[in-house]
Amino acid sequence: MNQHAFRIVAATILVGLFILVLDTLSPGVQPSVMPQAYGAKGSVTYFIADGTGKPGYHSSDPELALWALQAWQRNAAKGLRFAAATESSALIRVYWAGPESGEYGETRPIVVGGQEGAAVFIRPDIDSLGPDIARRARGDALLRDSIVYMTCLHELGHALGLNHTRDFRDIMYYFGCGGDIVEYFGRYRAQVHTRNDIAGVSGLSDGDVKRLRAIYGRE
Repeated sequence: MNQHAFRIVAATILVGLFILVLDTLSPGVQPSVMPQAYGAKGSVTYFIADGTGKPGYHSSDPELALWALQAWQRNAAKGLRFAAATESSALIRVYWAGPESGEYGETRPIVVGGQEGAAVFIRPDIDSLGPDIARRARGDALLRDSIVYMTCLHELGHALGLNHTRDFRDIMYYFGCGGDIVEYFGRYRAQVHTRNDIAGVSGLSDGDVKRLRAIYGRE
């Protein structure tokens, strides 16, 4: 490989790392679950797996995923409720992914008892986001937790039927549109002072909430 070709390949890999921060799907092609799957009365069942052994996983990460679910629930105007369930019966299932998955976050449609559901995969290995963010996160545990939480929030948004947006303020923003990734995560990090603050600072924009309530705002 000549020097010019090497530079092109290196640049392509670098750009790819940034675009894959949350997921790799283009706008309008998300694996979102059809909202009708959750339209019946009652709670949406969920399961959060143990990720022991996955690179970068912390034993407290399931709590971040739970807080993400609760953030969507709080902002749905009573139209959405979650209930814990076994893995085999849960409509929404959160798993922790390793480097073999390729993406930092991914949502895949599944069918559970004839209903549409979603399997959400979160990669807790911050090093996969590139050296700049990895360096900052290693020196700031709260930034690391903020990134994992926001990734859970984004992917669970897809599981609830929300698509990507082009608004940098949204949790459903698509990084293929550009934007400063460090600024994006840093903006949320600046709002929390302790890990427990994450439970109360949703990270959802007005646009996110509006789209959520368009689907689940009915009591």
